[in-house]
Amino acid sequence: MPPPSPSRRSRTPLSRERVLRAAIGLADEGGIESLTMRTLARELGVEAMSLYNHVVNKGDLVDAMVDLVIDEIDLPATGDDWNVAVRQCAISANETFLRHPWACGLVMGPTTTRTVHLPRLRYMEWLLERLRSAGFSPELTYHAYHALDSYIMGFTMWQLGHAAGARNIAGDQDLDEFVANFIPAVRGAGYPHVAEHAEQHLAGEGVSEFEFGLDLILDGLERSRVSASRT
Repeated sequence: MPPPSPSRRSRTPLSRERVLRAAIGLADEGGIESLTMRTLARELGVEAMSLYNHVVNKGDLVDAMVDLVIDEIDLPATGDDWNVAVRQCAISANETFLRHPWACGLVMGPTTTRTVHLPRLRYMEWLLERLRSAGFSPELTYHAYHALDSYIMGFTMWQLGHAAGARNIAGDQDLDEFVANFIPAVRGAGYPHVAEHAEQHLAGEGVSEFEFGLDLILDGLERSRVSASRT
């Protein structure tokens, strides 16, 4: 069945939510640099000027898109141990930004509209509150927040960067097939540990790389919390 024509799609009332969801879909597919007001209007089957009834400008659009992405991060309700809840939140954040790879870098930079963005504040408040209610001192909470947030964002950007680089090198070839062919060549060139490492990437067994590092941080923070409570 052919896709609906723009005239048929435009029968659905345009709203800010619909505009943002369509914009996120385009950015997920082609990157944030591919998103223009004109392509977004075409996707929605409307004239570009119609979008300005729902967003102030491109900056407002992008900031609101990032807010919706942050809202996808799971913030567990109270009840679980602090480290269980924070672990769940961190994994959810990593998975969210992998689904929307364009958003990770934007979260770390200043917003275009220079206004208070509630989803970002809710995430920060939730994490800080879980640490304080678990008995972390204000000073330790300060450091723990930065250790966790920088790990989540930094590791995710590392993943995205390596994935993009690998896809660029592999070209049209299947990535797993490319790596499988790469392994014997590397081993034959005298780099057996690099070959072994690549084999582990292909196997993908056990705890993920993200979770392994996250657990190290959480274990270290728990030891710091307990140690501080004894002094």
